Amino acid sequence: MSDDKQQTPEDLQRFLQEKMGNTIKIDLKAQAQQAEEDRRAEEARREKALDFNYKPREIKEYLDRFVIRQDDAKKVLSTAICDHYHHIQNCKSEEDWRDYKKQNIVLIGPTGVGKTYLIQNIARLIGVPFAKADATKYSETGYVGGDVEDLIRELVAQAGGDIQLAEYGIVYIDEIDKIASSSNTWGKDVSGHGVQRNLLKLMEETEVPLKSAQDVIGQMQSLIQFQTKGKVDKKTINTRNILFIVSGAFNGLPELIRKRIGAKQIGFMQEKTGGQQDDLLLDRVRSVDLINYGFEAEFAGRLPVIVHCTHLSSDDLFNIMKYSEGSILKQYKRDFFSYGIDIYFTDDGMKALAEKAATEKTGARGLMTVCERTFRDFKYFLPDSKVKAFVVTEKLVEDVETELNDLLTDPSRDASRVLKWKFKKISDQLEKDFSLRFKFGKGAAEYLYGLAEQEKSDLLEFTRRYFREYEHALNLLAKEVIDAEFALDGENIVALGETLEKWIKESYQAKGGK
Repeated sequence: MSDDKQQTPEDLQRFLQEKMGNTIKIDLKAQAQQAEEDRRAEEARREKALDFNYKPREIKEYLDRFVIRQDDAKKVLSTAICDHYHHIQNCKSEEDWRDYKKQNIVLIGPTGVGKTYLIQNIARLIGVPFAKADATKYSETGYVGGDVEDLIRELVAQAGGDIQLAEYGIVYIDEIDKIASSSNTWGKDVSGHGVQRNLLKLMEETEVPLKSAQDVIGQMQSLIQFQTKGKVDKKTINTRNILFIVSGAFNGLPELIRKRIGAKQIGFMQEKTGGQQDDLLLDRVRSVDLINYGFEAEFAGRLPVIVHCTHLSSDDLFNIMKYSEGSILKQYKRDFFSYGIDIYFTDDGMKALAEKAATEKTGARGLMTVCERTFRDFKYFLPDSKVKAFVVTEKLVEDVETELNDLLTDPSRDASRVLKWKFKKISDQLEKDFSLRFKFGKGAAEYLYGLAEQEKSDLLEFTRRYFREYEHALNLLAKEVIDAEFALDGENIVALGETLEKWIKESYQAKGGK
């Protein structure tokens, strides 16, 4: 029994009688009635559009929190995403769809510049499922390799089985440039044109069965469901509203663009370095360049939005570490915190890491490579030591062995510096949260640090939570005072509630109240 087409009650009856004998009978009239009810429910379900109310600027501002640089790419992506989902909402009939060309996207750029990360964050923001795969894992039907329809089935899995939500999802296919076919290919092309043609069907509109014909377990589940419920639920997903985004490094594409535009038009690029020249050339990429690269014209035509992500410099990598909400340094802070060790990164230390990462030529991925190499021995030796904090400086990055030995010899070397920086950060955060400035004395700092240690919590998060318990009093105090700093010591931090109440009364009386 195959799921490639919708099974009719007659099909199911014949199948069951072949397997279990002629005593099996099905109420065909009841089944037909049930099928019609299912069809109407399906139509009603698909009339309900995704709740999408974002504007391009809002999406771009959200991406700015996570992805450094790539401003042009973020603007184009944000606009294309809004166009796509607004059109879904505005379509009320088949006629509305007739002349619409879905704005599928091709992302071009070197490895590690944030192509996948951009799309992941967009999907997370708008609340749609996201399925990702490498194009190289798929092959034309009949050859060894995955089935491109598995991508659509993965969307349903990511949507927790919600087919309606999956039909508004995003499919992301990386390394798409690897299935571009050379013009001198001989014989049957397994990995190029065949996969492009199969993807082409999905990128337009088709019904994909949620269980493939080769899924034996799925077929058995359908049989069991029929025996227990008297029907098999419709299990297909329509790809009309699914947005397809493909990406790749497209090595060699700049040369094709250079030949197309001619040498006379690129004189201004001579003073640029290799990566900068490639960026300038890729800014001029057109669909014809993708066709010359090895894509079928029809396939390239289904990717009307072409986005170019630029190379990252060492300054960009520094900004990623310091400003991105997805900074890799957060991972290392958590790693060391698992052993009760605080780690603090200075600007010169981050710049040294960024410069080393830039030489890896793998974009932001180089940061992970360099950090692993730099902190490998720290992760191994510090958990068994008395070190509770250390500072990552340029000197540490450049001479790991010496700095590690010095730290093991003097475990408290960096502790006071880290604690001071942490409470400066805590003060800044509290001022942001409550419009009040606090100065933490030694006693107050030690008290809060000790409580956070007992809970095995991050000091900053613990302190914010500690002060949140007095949110009402803090807001009242903020209304009474302007441009004042409050000193906290070991005594008044323990009885913070009484301390705040006292300060509120004093501020009120100072303003002439009774």
